[in-house]
Amino acid sequence: MTEFTRPAASPPRRGLMFVLSSPSGAGKTTLSRRLLAEDAGITLSVSATTRPPRSNETEGVDYYFVSSAQFTDMVESEALLEWAHVFGHRYGTPRAPVETALHAGRDVLFDIDWQGTQQLQQTDAASDLVRVFILPPDLVELERRLTTRATDDPQVIADRMARARDEISHWGEYDYILINDDAESCLAEIRSILHAERLRRKRQLGLAGFVRSMLAAAP
Repeated sequence: MTEFTRPAASPPRRGLMFVLSSPSGAGKTTLSRRLLAEDAGITLSVSATTRPPRSNETEGVDYYFVSSAQFTDMVESEALLEWAHVFGHRYGTPRAPVETALHAGRDVLFDIDWQGTQQLQQTDAASDLVRVFILPPDLVELERRLTTRATDDPQVIADRMARARDEISHWGEYDYILINDDAESCLAEIRSILHAERLRRKRQLGLAGFVRSMLAAAP
């Protein structure tokens, strides 16, 4: 397992919010799972949703499954960092676990769309937001991927393709744009972005004091 490690004497850092967005079928879910499996320094933000659970989904692991009334209460009490309507259901990011992870210096991976990303950009933690958008090689390949999954009927696929065009139109709102024509190469690029963002000066807590101590201890 690959894990980002720091020298024992180096100052701590703040965690970052690492967003991966893409149209359905572009490979985001597979890439997210690979990243989480290989990097112990990042954890997945588990969304709350009003959608019923599927047979292979686990409460608190895949989603927090809540009623419409519960979701409304979370919105009104500002318990969500972001939320949106997606295909007739509501999805949102619970605030407390994300803030706890960031304060502990852990990174949080978000699997959200452009609407959720925009809302995160408006939070107090926006300076720790890193936005990555994943494109398919082309729309023909995207439709082929959706069709070969054999989990949706033709109308659902048509709806997803229409939504994909809308999502892709927001590519300019992201910090990094990757084309997933090869999963291994795309994953390597994601790792490189994450590694570089972890090293940004603004995320190194106590860096000024660390440098002063180092210089003071020099012979």
